[in-house]
Amino acid sequence: MKIVFFGTPEFASSQLEAIINSGYEVVAVVTAPDKPAGRGKKIQSSDVKITALRYNIPILQPVSLKSLDFIEELASYNADLFVVVAFRMLPESVWSMPRFGTFNLHASLLPQYRGAAPINHAIINGEKETGLTTFLLDKEIDTGEIMLQKHIDIEDGDNAGTLHDKLMIQGNEVVVQTIKMIESGEIKTFKQELIIERDNVSLKSAPKIFKEDCRIDWSKDAVSVINFIRGLSPYPAAHTRFISDDGTAIDVKIYEAVAEKLSQNDDKIYEVKTDGKSYLKVVLRDACISIKTIQQSGKKAMPIADFLRGARLEGSYRVEF
Repeated sequence: MKIVFFGTPEFASSQLEAIINSGYEVVAVVTAPDKPAGRGKKIQSSDVKITALRYNIPILQPVSLKSLDFIEELASYNADLFVVVAFRMLPESVWSMPRFGTFNLHASLLPQYRGAAPINHAIINGEKETGLTTFLLDKEIDTGEIMLQKHIDIEDGDNAGTLHDKLMIQGNEVVVQTIKMIESGEIKTFKQELIIERDNVSLKSAPKIFKEDCRIDWSKDAVSVINFIRGLSPYPAAHTRFISDDGTAIDVKIYEAVAEKLSQNDDKIYEVKTDGKSYLKVVLRDACISIKTIQQSGKKAMPIADFLRGARLEGSYRVEF
């Protein structure tokens, strides 16, 4: 079976390598164009391209997926199947090309969490379970017929980074199994609407997350704040601002925090409390949020004790919300 693989980030490169190591013929890879990155604006290739180069697989990097030159070159490989992981939306002229169609690996249990950021949103919403879904592409985003699903627990200690890694590893098995079942003719698909009707559930979406979406809302309960921080850690990271009585502002990102019981002295809601050495916490209505890992604007992320050694929070501070 000839396969063309579409993908860009590390998550996708793991599945590409799994397909190759399972003995399948990947005749070409489609990935994002190289682009400048970092402070030096050095040209950087995608993780998928780096993996493809290691295996001497032809690489296509179209700016437009509707380009006639790209479509003609893609068709020249006479692929039986297209596999998509963490890539742009494909036009019908592309996904309808191979005889076995095109399937996508999505990091949620569809139809829940359709969209660009399912891992983040699942943790933010306090889910205890998520998973992986392979499905056939159609004209709408993440709505195609389901092929395989795998359920994965979300542990209390998970953040977006650890859950990403779990799903990436498990995704290798799901993608290869899907290909094997397509090849053998065993695959059975079913419409997502059947799950919606059977379970009678309201759907939760997973839209792309922007910087303005990452600001912590301290008016929420402690569990919601902790889940928000976990769901955005380590990237793009939840952020907030500490403001002193004299108007001094300190912008920070918070990567790790835990909820602690309120004490008798924790009577000022939204106050930032610290001993200047070992702890820094924010007082909420139902608990204190004790920050464990933090990053001040322009500096590296660090444990709270290291931050306090350099920050010197003098006077009274509160959080902005």
